[in-house]
Amino acid sequence: MLTKATVVGTGAMGTVLAQVLAGNNIHVALLGRRSDHVDSLIATRVNRRYLPDITLSERIMPTVDPASALANTELVISAVPCQFLRATWERIGSYVSAGVPICSVTKGIETDTLSRPAQIIDAYVGDNAIAVLSGPSIALEIARFLPATVVVACVSKEVARLVQSVLSTSAFRVYTNPDILGVELAGALKNVIAIAAGILDGLRAGDNAKAALLTRGLVEITRLGVALGARQQTFVGLAGVGDLVTTCVSPLGRNRSAGERIGRGVGVEDVIRESPSVVEGIPTTRAVLALAARYKIEMPITAAVHAVLFENKPPLDAITELMNRPPKAEEPL
Repeated sequence: MLTKATVVGTGAMGTVLAQVLAGNNIHVALLGRRSDHVDSLIATRVNRRYLPDITLSERIMPTVDPASALANTELVISAVPCQFLRATWERIGSYVSAGVPICSVTKGIETDTLSRPAQIIDAYVGDNAIAVLSGPSIALEIARFLPATVVVACVSKEVARLVQSVLSTSAFRVYTNPDILGVELAGALKNVIAIAAGILDGLRAGDNAKAALLTRGLVEITRLGVALGARQQTFVGLAGVGDLVTTCVSPLGRNRSAGERIGRGVGVEDVIRESPSVVEGIPTTRAVLALAARYKIEMPITAAVHAVLFENKPPLDAITELMNRPPKAEEPL
């Protein structure tokens, strides 16, 4: 078992995974960027913005100093929103010793480069194995010790098993998976479908529409994932359909909640400005549509979400156009 780990990012998921590690008797450096936020964490032992009802373990030491946070660490968990990830790792990457494994829990695709989080991190570290943790994992539920099951993927079986062992608890079960590409893509792509699910909720379109969206959305994201080289079976596992269901139905899911507000008529810019957390699915929608164009993959749901988010299309018009697409076979006759 490890003696020290470092969590990069003081949002909800970073904080809750620090708690999980601390609960397994590991000392955790919780590395933040803003000194005022970190000072508050130190003084109150509460992350008031993201997890106001949870008291930090005594084994967690918040800090803004990457040198001290990453000194002698044996595992790094990266929990930074995707569009801020490159700047973070450009700043801290040189402090990570060679051979120290890194596990990313970021779900998204960088809009400028269409890079996945693991690719971004890899550009700023040396000889470090990079794993990806994903699955249905609402941070507040994990903090409250409600049962949750996720998957960790890595090309190194040893690193995958290490992450599995240090994060597993009686309420948090971690499976391993060799398909890092599929796990990471599934975690990013499902956020786009979650925004669409929220838009349906905002329009009060009903449960039949939601079920259809989840089903066809899974087909859509699987199609792109396989085209990029991921395994099809990954998308019917925890990182795929498991995370998709949670994100599309939970009232705590920020992507679904953002979509619901948009469906009710709130402007996209207002939703972004008023959200307490980064709504990863909004920039990811732009990146996913660019990937789909690059690989010539048809993604009508993603295109509809993009039209609502970035082309000022009324949500009801976008849904109506989806329903009026030419009839097709679900499977060849």
